[in-house]
Amino acid sequence: MTLKDLSNGPEWVSWVILVIFAVLSVIFLSGHGSGLIAGYNTSSKNEKSKYDAKKLCRVAGGGMTVITIFLFVVSVWEDVLPAAAAYFFLALIIVDCVVMIVLMNTVCKK
Repeated sequence: MTLKDLSNGPEWVSWVILVIFAVLSVIFLSGHGSGLIAGYNTSSKNEKSKYDAKKLCRVAGGGMTVITIFLFVVSVWEDVLPAAAAYFFLALIIVDCVVMIVLMNTVCKK
């Protein structure tokens, strides 16, 4: 059984999501889009002053780029990849999110 056998929706949906993630990755890697980071955009000015916004955006952009690459691999090779690959890529995305959270709370502080 392949990933294609498990998918229920149209194929274009995964490509639209991939494009959205790619655009967000570019926005974050350019150092912009700090208002899109949950928690940072709602924090007070005093709390925002404790973080380097450029580093925060670049860490978010790096993590989003990794997720975008995973989504690209799954979208291109869904006919070939076994169904168990969904769990593997899910685990990688969760690990990526945890690493992003840790880096945002350590490296990005002033």
